[in-house]
Amino acid sequence: MHLNCQTPQDVVTAIEEHGVEIVDVKFTDLFGQWHHFSMPVEEFDPEKSFVDGMGFDGSSIRGFQSIENSDMVLRADPTTALIDPLLQHRTLSMVCNVYDPLSGEAYSRDPRNVAGKAMEYLKSTGIADAIYMGPEAEFFIFDNVYYHQGRFSAGYGVDSEEAPWNSAIPGGGHQIGYKGGYFPVSPIDALQDIRSEIVRTMVDMGLTVEVHHHEVATAGQCEIDLKYGPMLKMADDIQLYKYIVKNVAKRNGKTATFMPKPLFEDNGSGMHTHQSLWKDGKPLFAGDEYAGLSEMALHYTGGILKHINSILAFAAPLTNSYRRLVPGYEAPVIVALSARNRSAAVRIPMYSNSPKSKRIEFRCPDPGANPYLAFSAMLMAGLDGIKNKIDPGAPAEKDLFEAENMAAYSQVKGSLGEVLTALEEDHDFLLAGDVFTPDLIKTYVAYKRKEDVDAVRLRPHPQEFVMYYGI
Repeated sequence: MHLNCQTPQDVVTAIEEHGVEIVDVKFTDLFGQWHHFSMPVEEFDPEKSFVDGMGFDGSSIRGFQSIENSDMVLRADPTTALIDPLLQHRTLSMVCNVYDPLSGEAYSRDPRNVAGKAMEYLKSTGIADAIYMGPEAEFFIFDNVYYHQGRFSAGYGVDSEEAPWNSAIPGGGHQIGYKGGYFPVSPIDALQDIRSEIVRTMVDMGLTVEVHHHEVATAGQCEIDLKYGPMLKMADDIQLYKYIVKNVAKRNGKTATFMPKPLFEDNGSGMHTHQSLWKDGKPLFAGDEYAGLSEMALHYTGGILKHINSILAFAAPLTNSYRRLVPGYEAPVIVALSARNRSAAVRIPMYSNSPKSKRIEFRCPDPGANPYLAFSAMLMAGLDGIKNKIDPGAPAEKDLFEAENMAAYSQVKGSLGEVLTALEEDHDFLLAGDVFTPDLIKTYVAYKRKEDVDAVRLRPHPQEFVMYYGI
């Protein structure tokens, strides 16, 4: 359960009131993975946890410190305190920021620190004092998965009772066809109860869930939508969201993945991100321009579209992301905006005329993203668009996946290597306000090229044996 703590003393009180046995602290590495360690409640020290910091080895965390400067400290954020119902022993969990133990300064490569700096920069511009994000993260729940990669062999496999490839096996007979998974009822949708269990766990842990449903792809594709919220909290919530999905799936004997494209020739998983700026409690994206947007909203969109490939280095950060970002699978590869048109990179939802609901939806991101860095990059691009009055271009009202229409627009880059190059060439907008630092960008790009791009590029692919072995 979420504890609504505001201060360290609130956390101390909650520990006593709820009979906490274990205190767990979490932080996010440069690439979006949660890490944690735990302590018996008897060893919990508020001064150390919230002020002095809890030490850890930064050289063992991807993208952090070298071994000769490895000491780092964590300071917990009391507002993130919750009781974790997924664990056997009564555990209080908190999210932390990373600091340098010598200078006491916030660590520049800590993604949560980056998001905090982005919020401070937004306020300093005077343009707005809040940004709300509403990510729609999709994922797959499989019954089984296997994968291996060696020097002389490679392979993978996934399986689901819903999948059409199981129709020849005696069973329930309610398989979902490719691209046929949008909104079927049970028993075709075999995951209703698991999703409901996930949702109830999310609600218990403080997340606000709007809706859950089966998604378009076969073999267990799902979506659970969170209500929009402040950017930093929403990044925290996405980390918690992924943790809950994976653990509830495991508890039910299944396995969940946020990998964008685990199935060939079917839809992949995105994380469409709705966003809007506010000031003094008033929405700033409603107006009398195209699709009911304000001039500010159009310029914000112009910044997103101008810097789209640089943003994708953070928002679609996996080699697998570019198996999804291809035409033909509802993936938004066209650099354009449009009201209602889901084939454009930026869509303007038209469900309501309320000024408070007026927003843009950036459809390119996927759930493999580090939410702190991805959301911050989107915000910084949008602010650059506002400051420089960037025109988003003519809106696209036709089906952009039709060849004759597609030719009129540019497409996003088609590989992780290309968007990393775009980030190297176009990142000045991220450096404003010291939100992103050159050190972070350099470290991020170098790691991604070696550990992601080259890891796939240099290995023979099973399909190459199919095509070339007999040559």
